[in-house]
Amino acid sequence: MSTKNLTLIIVVIFILLLGGCGCNSYNGLVQVDQGVKNAWSNVETNYQRRTDLYNSVVKTIEGSANFEKSTLKEVIAARSKATSVTVDINDSASLARYQQAQGQLQGSFSRLMAVAEAYPDLKTTKSFQDFQTNIEGTENRINVARRDFNATVNSYNLKVKTFPNNIFAGIFGYHEKPYYKSDPGSENAPDIQFNIK
Repeated sequence: MSTKNLTLIIVVIFILLLGGCGCNSYNGLVQVDQGVKNAWSNVETNYQRRTDLYNSVVKTIEGSANFEKSTLKEVIAARSKATSVTVDINDSASLARYQQAQGQLQGSFSRLMAVAEAYPDLKTTKSFQDFQTNIEGTENRINVARRDFNATVNSYNLKVKTFPNNIFAGIFGYHEKPYYKSDPGSENAPDIQFNIK
């Protein structure tokens, strides 16, 4: 066998190995990328469930003739903002905007619930009681979905950043994705005051 043929065989084997590694890496990257998209859709689904619950109780509260309207308007504005934010899970800024809008909605809704405590007739309606029953489970689902999303992003980021996948990730346009972060200030204990007399 001549040196020329041996060189050609070595080059062909190298190309086949590189092609095989490239195909394997690409398929793995596609798989983890789809996993991140699936996990994010679960986060969005649970936030939508919460928004639907908020919508149902807002309608109940709107029906209460003497309820404080300014707090209700604040919730309606926050709900509108939260549902209008579009998220690109590859962009940490859009993820942060989404998280901020959801936090504002939850904060304004918490204030609405505090005001609702002063309306015993409202608290006894079936819709309000159903809301109270369902919201805790929904908040738990949101927390689980966010945790699962971050775990999936972690797997994706490890795949994108480890050798030799990092070479193929760069070639195929796969880059590190942002995590869903805790709400600002959530590391501080809440200031709870009991006015017991």
